[in-house]
Amino acid sequence: MRELSLGYSPCPNDTHIFYAMAQGRIDLPFRLREPLLADVEMLNRLVMQGALDVSKLSAHTVLHILDKYALLRSGGAIGRGCGPLVVSKVPAAMEDLRDAKMAVPGKLTTAHLLLRLQGTHRGACIPMQFDRIMPAVSSGEVDAGVIIHEGRFTFGSYGLHLVLDLGRWWEIETGLPLPLGAIAVRRELGPDVAAQIEDKIRESILYARANPAEAWPYIARHAQEMEPEVIRRHIETFVNDFSIDAGEEGERAFAHLLEAASGLEGKKFDGKSLFLR
Repeated sequence: MRELSLGYSPCPNDTHIFYAMAQGRIDLPFRLREPLLADVEMLNRLVMQGALDVSKLSAHTVLHILDKYALLRSGGAIGRGCGPLVVSKVPAAMEDLRDAKMAVPGKLTTAHLLLRLQGTHRGACIPMQFDRIMPAVSSGEVDAGVIIHEGRFTFGSYGLHLVLDLGRWWEIETGLPLPLGAIAVRRELGPDVAAQIEDKIRESILYARANPAEAWPYIARHAQEMEPEVIRRHIETFVNDFSIDAGEEGERAFAHLLEAASGLEGKKFDGKSLFLR
């Protein structure tokens, strides 16, 4: 039986999605090594190095790995009302932050890409792990930050102010949902194995939906100090019908984002090879 390496983040949406697969609650036609749970920017870099067979990654990173990886239609993060937020210590507009020192959760993240596409900010971008950004803004280490994950629910507790919802900006500009992340699979595994993985991720999501109390301890353990209500809101926000199947709208959203990124970065993009066929 084939053995596969798998990476995903410790955030509640990913641990919810992969609980049944990782904990042996569903039958698999392949063996999984012990999954690697890591910050998404670390996963982005590992996929860029070709170090994982299957992994969560930022939508932005997809532009750089399509020669070796394809995307699955299940397990990703696509949606509305779920995008990164620009926050500051004092009330401000984006124009006030044009030359600001801005913390971002990694140069390969979709959050950083959206900030660049929005185009107002011209100052320095300081990469740091996502959970350091709100404290850094609050302490004055940076002028502002782009926050992701549960930060959209908790930034007020740090005394921070919302400057711009980059997801809402994207939705208004494009009329499309925002693709934040996806599950990538190594192309050399072949379409049959990739299809099996896609089906099992979908089954894993449905298992967690049907057995939330069973999945809760695994999710909460990896969520560190996150409050239970924040965990629930996180899952409700980032795990949706697009996670089951990206569908035509999800595919269009990904293609649109990556076309915009390719124009910004001068990198060729062929949307025909994006998703597993």
